[in-house]
Amino acid sequence: MLRYNLSYWERETFFKDFDVAVIGSGIVGLAAAMRVKELDPSLNVAVLERGVLPAGASTRNAGFACFGSMTELLDDMSHRSEDQVLEVVEKRWRGLQRLRTLIGDEQMDFQMLGGYEMFTDDEEDVYRQCLERIPDFNQKIGAITGHPEVFKVVDDRLPRFGFRGVRHLILNQPEGQVHTGKMMATLLRIAERQGIKIFNGITINRLENSSQGVDLETESGWTLRVPRVLVAVNGFAKTLLPDADVTPARNQVLITKPMPGLPVEGCFHYDRGYFYFRNIDGRILLGGGRHLDNAQEQTAEFGPNELIRSALVQLLKTVICPGQPFEVDGWWTGILGLGSVKKPIVERYASNIVIAVRLNGMGVAIGTLVGQEGAEMLMNG
Repeated sequence: MLRYNLSYWERETFFKDFDVAVIGSGIVGLAAAMRVKELDPSLNVAVLERGVLPAGASTRNAGFACFGSMTELLDDMSHRSEDQVLEVVEKRWRGLQRLRTLIGDEQMDFQMLGGYEMFTDDEEDVYRQCLERIPDFNQKIGAITGHPEVFKVVDDRLPRFGFRGVRHLILNQPEGQVHTGKMMATLLRIAERQGIKIFNGITINRLENSSQGVDLETESGWTLRVPRVLVAVNGFAKTLLPDADVTPARNQVLITKPMPGLPVEGCFHYDRGYFYFRNIDGRILLGGGRHLDNAQEQTAEFGPNELIRSALVQLLKTVICPGQPFEVDGWWTGILGLGSVKKPIVERYASNIVIAVRLNGMGVAIGTLVGQEGAEMLMNG
């Protein structure tokens, strides 16, 4: 890493008199910075990002606008109370609506094509449990979303998609999908129009809070003092806040080359949600499989896991596109932030520092709300 001191010109022109610094330029960080400017347009707000683009998951996710499949919700209810689980569902739903309002559906290609959960012959018992809970979930989650029939069995659609070994489909009708790149590009444009300064390539190694403000020690060797700071680095939280209850989780993702006549349309969850895939530009985007090598994937380092990548290709061949020729066009990884409790952390870490992290793989849905709530906490301190 290149180490250097700021010149007088750099310090006086680019890094002078910031009122608020947001660390992380993903969905949460940009939503927070925008909310700070809405609350006080006179403030000088900076967003500091270590990557050329948001380095964690905001530009590296699958673009699922989802708030909970049935098996995920039932699993969550085995660890937490129903009211606590529904509270998180409501936050995800509210966050998604705020994102749509902030950006506009057309600007991020939002399509409410639904989110499907797939069940194989081996999962008949799990499917029956879900089937029994559909009326209850439709009533309670319908009250949150305003959709009277949130979950619906759509086994009649199976022939259309051409899957192999899938016996049942349960559709979450109000879920959708977005174009992740267009979503983030639009957020960045809005932030810049509001006068928010966005600096890429700045890695913060350490925060030191005092009565005079927060000293941000950069990897380049210079330090910036800012009165108030919001940390929105999600899966990388422990690098700045070692005691934060956030575990990094790497996800492997592939995208195929265009497949003529691709029948898949919508977002799909498979094998208890450990695998997920969707259509985009006539291609299949497929990711997940972290449970196959969980210890190895609990990392904040980008990179391949050949065991999981092989499993993803096999899933394409045997279940999703049986008998269809395909080519993998590219691979990437994203870093999520998970925790012992499936609920975001929005809290005051120190007198001048607020953290807004741990999105548990639901950043597209909940990120805008988490960022805005963090900004309000920071400003009201």
